[in-house]
Amino acid sequence: MAPDPNRRRESSRRAILTAAFDLLQEVGYAKLTIEGIAARAGVGKQTIYRWWPSKGIVIFDAFLMLNEAPEGGPPLLPDTGDLHADLTAVLRATVVELNDPRYDQPLRALSTEITHDPELAAAYVERLDKPMRQAKRQRLRSAQQAGQLAEDLDLDMAVDIIWAPVLNRWLQRSGPLTTEYADSIVAIALDGLRPRRPGD
Repeated sequence: MAPDPNRRRESSRRAILTAAFDLLQEVGYAKLTIEGIAARAGVGKQTIYRWWPSKGIVIFDAFLMLNEAPEGGPPLLPDTGDLHADLTAVLRATVVELNDPRYDQPLRALSTEITHDPELAAAYVERLDKPMRQAKRQRLRSAQQAGQLAEDLDLDMAVDIIWAPVLNRWLQRSGPLTTEYADSIVAIALDGLRPRRPGD
């Protein structure tokens, strides 16, 4: 049976992304090169340039590969019916991930590159931010339909209010990023986002 070229391409792609992520941990983003990634992955650098225009997008794809769901499809947030518990679990998991050394450096490198590379910024919005924002909106919409959030709540604004403080504190290193901080965000946000009852 002839080798499957699609399987070979996928094997090479994963080898390149794994090599890029591993090298990033070892040498840092500033010293990471396409040549170094190619050597570690055992491919020619032209193979990498054929699939990715910059090392920033290579690292972005490596990060996505590391976090891809086994079943594929868009991300989903937990929906147990308890909005407070679900948001607490999600924000705590976000804090743990951002504090993980495996994620911290790649994400900081990507954040820097996104500010300078419009193509990478567009890829980030389309392939990561937009699907995640959709999942967050859907969870809040479910709570809204259950009467747990105000009917006229702007869901996009609510997403920013809940998630942005964690990312801002991590990015600017403006304070300790702890699960207690995540818990306080959920408590403060939900107090202001819940529907007002007569007499409130």
